[in-house]
Amino acid sequence: MKIEHVAIWVKDIDKVCEFYRKYFGGVVHSIYHNPAKQFTSRFITFDDGARLEVMHRPDIIVGIEEIVPRETLPDTQHLGFTHLSFSVGSKEDVDHMTQQMSSDGISVVGQPRTTGDGYYESVVLDPKGNRIEITI
Repeated sequence: MKIEHVAIWVKDIDKVCEFYRKYFGGVVHSIYHNPAKQFTSRFITFDDGARLEVMHRPDIIVGIEEIVPRETLPDTQHLGFTHLSFSVGSKEDVDHMTQQMSSDGISVVGQPRTTGDGYYESVVLDPKGNRIEITI
C-alpha cells in the first residue's frame, strides 16, 4: 500500500504550483475545472512518483491568513497535517536551496540544522503558509 497523493486548498493555484515546480522540480499537470461545483485543481508529480493536488473552490476561504496576517505569525502550528518533507540529497543541497529560497523572499522558519533525531533539515513556508521540510 502507498499514499496516492496529498491535497491542499489554496487561493492561487498557479502561485502555489510554481513554488513546487521551481524549488522541488515538480511537474505541474493541466488544470481540471468542474464548473458545476466551482472546483479547480492541478496535480504536481515529483520524480519518485509522489503527487500533490493543489485545489481551489471559492467558498473555501478561511485560512490562517484570513484571520492573522501570515507575516506576524510565520511559524504557527496547528492540529492536523503539519508538513511535507522533500529529500534533496545532501547537506550542501539543503543549505543551497534554503539560501536560494531566502534570497527569493520565501519565509525560512528553521535554518539548516541536525535535529535531535538525526535529520539534517531546514524548514520553509510555501505561498500558502504550509511548512516544508528540506532534508537530505
